[in-house]
Amino acid sequence: MKKFVFGVATLLLISCGNSENKSVKEVIDTNDLAQIKSKKLELSERQREINTQIDMLDAAIIKLDPERNIPLVTTKMVVDTSFRHFTEVQGDVATKENILIYPEFSGLLREVYVKEGQKVNKGAILARIDDGGLSSQLAQIEAQAALAKTTFERQKRLWEQNIGSEIQYLEAKTNYDAAQNSVNQIRTQVGKTVVRAPFTGVIDQVISDQGVVVNPGQNALFRLVNLDNMYVQAAVPESYLGKIKTGTAVVVEIAAIGQEFEGVVRQVGNFINPDNRSFQIEVALPNKDGQIKPNLIATVKLNDYTSENAIIVPENTIQQNSQGQTLVYIFEKESDSTGVAKRVIVETGYTYREDIEILSGLEPGDLIIIEGGRNLRDDQKVKLKN
Repeated sequence: MKKFVFGVATLLLISCGNSENKSVKEVIDTNDLAQIKSKKLELSERQREINTQIDMLDAAIIKLDPERNIPLVTTKMVVDTSFRHFTEVQGDVATKENILIYPEFSGLLREVYVKEGQKVNKGAILARIDDGGLSSQLAQIEAQAALAKTTFERQKRLWEQNIGSEIQYLEAKTNYDAAQNSVNQIRTQVGKTVVRAPFTGVIDQVISDQGVVVNPGQNALFRLVNLDNMYVQAAVPESYLGKIKTGTAVVVEIAAIGQEFEGVVRQVGNFINPDNRSFQIEVALPNKDGQIKPNLIATVKLNDYTSENAIIVPENTIQQNSQGQTLVYIFEKESDSTGVAKRVIVETGYTYREDIEILSGLEPGDLIIIEGGRNLRDDQKVKLKN
């Protein structure tokens, strides 16, 4: 077959002229099909010869290069750094100013002055309940009290001038005091017909409509919420009682709104819940934009351990031998890119996320092998990938 191809190539070269010294573009420009086929055949033969030579060179490199089969590793220098460990517990967002407003007087809800979403100040009038004639009754009693006051003042002046009897003075004083007490009682009752905001906030819900009959403790009128003083409350296991105190640093993560806040514990409970052996903590939350709402679920990360001069390494670099010892491999340099892997027994501390604290065994400046160290042996030669 090879003799046949060679013969064809020879015939093409003889019949079409030698194209060996011509470039591909020059051959194409001749528009001679025979010369173009001849040039292609020539280049194909040359390509096969080059591929054969490359294969021979690769085999020689594999045989002669001692570093070809050396494992590649990636290293990272060990440094002193601050390490903080957090314990995570679930909590709920709450506010102490989130209440249902109930009436203090029974009667017809005559006027409703606010609507949902409206911001109101402390003491603002929200609604008015029909007083059932108490205002008229108050006016009559006030008139009687005014007369009793005048009578008392006159009797008092006479008594001071030693005119009249003591019993007349005491009767006038008693009548005046009784009339004034009646006025105060009726005023208090009339005051209960006016529903006021107990604190500054937003009317989240109007529950009772104008024109309905309402009763104390039965018919809620409004839900009033203040979102300025938000906080997270969480139950912490009793085993952390000695580590968590007022001022402990925390990180609060609210997944629903994709936000994270740094803060401190502002209150630690003094009661251990016997059902779940936990105590309550509170953490204040800033809420300038009003995105945080009551009853959102929050993750509270409590800083229960801190080391300012710690050595930390990626947790995936930690291995264990058959004796149960914890070890890592460090890189000892021999040349610019090669060295040996040294096995080091270490003592570990806390683990947080992907990092683990090393209590002993490593020193600042050590090059720890973070990739390619799973199948290494002690004193094995390695090559830096980075």
